[in-house]
Amino acid sequence: MFSVASSDVVYRRILSSIRHYCKRAPKKLRISEAVSGSELGTNIKVQGWVRSVRRQKKNLFLHVNDGSSTKHLQIVASSEQSDPLLTFGSAVKVTGVLKKSPHQKQTFELDADQIHVIGECNPVDFPFKIKDRHSMEYIRQFPHLRCRTNAFSSLLRIRGEASTTIHTYFKENGYIQIHTPIITSNDCEGAGELFHVEPPSMETDENFFSVPAFLTVSGQLHLEVMSGAFSKVYTFGPTFRAENSQSRRHLAEFYMVEAEVSFIQSLEDLTKVMEDLFKSVTEHVLAQCAEDVDLFHKHVSPGHRDTINVMLMKRFPTITYSEAIDILNHSSETFIFPTQWGCDLQTEHEKYLVKHCGNIPVFVTDYPYDLKPFYARDNKDDPKHTAAAVDLLVPGVGELCGGSLREERLDVLRARLEQVGLEHTYSWYLDLRRFGCVPHGGFGLGFERYLQCILGVDNIKDVIPFPRFSRSCLL
Repeated sequence: MFSVASSDVVYRRILSSIRHYCKRAPKKLRISEAVSGSELGTNIKVQGWVRSVRRQKKNLFLHVNDGSSTKHLQIVASSEQSDPLLTFGSAVKVTGVLKKSPHQKQTFELDADQIHVIGECNPVDFPFKIKDRHSMEYIRQFPHLRCRTNAFSSLLRIRGEASTTIHTYFKENGYIQIHTPIITSNDCEGAGELFHVEPPSMETDENFFSVPAFLTVSGQLHLEVMSGAFSKVYTFGPTFRAENSQSRRHLAEFYMVEAEVSFIQSLEDLTKVMEDLFKSVTEHVLAQCAEDVDLFHKHVSPGHRDTINVMLMKRFPTITYSEAIDILNHSSETFIFPTQWGCDLQTEHEKYLVKHCGNIPVFVTDYPYDLKPFYARDNKDDPKHTAAAVDLLVPGVGELCGGSLREERLDVLRARLEQVGLEHTYSWYLDLRRFGCVPHGGFGLGFERYLQCILGVDNIKDVIPFPRFSRSCLL
């Protein structure tokens, strides 16, 4: 009996000690949680990087951020806690009590009882200065450090939220995610701008995969394989183009959202999905990342929010390629590139068409058959001869999405492949038409161009963490 009672007393004392410790031990919070005030009056611990330091005779003021919010948490401490290592950019751990702030600039502040410098930062050598507002061009020079700036940390939060929202959209609408391969033997676009994949140890007359292999330019053909078993599929991942360009529009590595839908009969079935995806994701991002988006609309592209609001309110109009050519030829603009029927639309043409249609996104359909890849469905509409293809053009960017109905008729597809000399290479693609093929179509959306569109960012290199382009592969 004595031993049982003694054990019970020890157990209760242990529990009491644990409860006492938990009450006294600081609660670890992210900065976003701290600035919300949900733990007002609580002893907390935050960790992050110093964004400003202000020393006074009696007090020390810091602004600390950990990347979870645009807002900084103000730290108030006695001047006795001032440390010469507390500089702009240094990493710190701070404990104290979260209190209401008497100042109008912030609602809450942390009354610190302990500040510990975890990582030093020499502000003289650090390329970003505490009082300077650096341009996107300037911070682009430091891909290993630019995530520490306000603008780029906001961009990365927006990018992450948009990515998650795209996956959620497709899941809620019944799509199956497919992980399409990065290494492929297919050239989906037929443009020849491919990165060849081969280990340096291989002999020149051999191939590691027994066939020439490349970095993917699109997951579309693999999605078409899957669309023979699933009526709705999508993929979201990196794609690669070996374009020798350093322009503000091009990257060698970028992300594509691609979807394929079976049992559809018209381009309108595709354009409905494209418009709904754009609007649904944008509305969510604007709501969930309001402060981050506002930073861009205020400092990077003033007035752009009005453009976005109009895009979301209005239906996207649709014009045919032939109508687009007529609009261009009747305009008073002087274009660099020709505008006769049969020419591919250039960026200058796309931006003019968007402006002509009210500066909102516009679908252009039924392109000349010879401009589109072999898989685009033949409209059989001689003498013009067009393909059932569509591009979505948006303000400030030009082409954002490209898609088409796929050629499901075996005889027509075989004739086209024979015409371009690819019937042997794509014999497997013909098999898809032989065994239970249905009318289907799909599209691809450039993720970086989407971010440019909603944020008003001029250079595509400023919306991706580590841009890869001709003559540049830093890190």
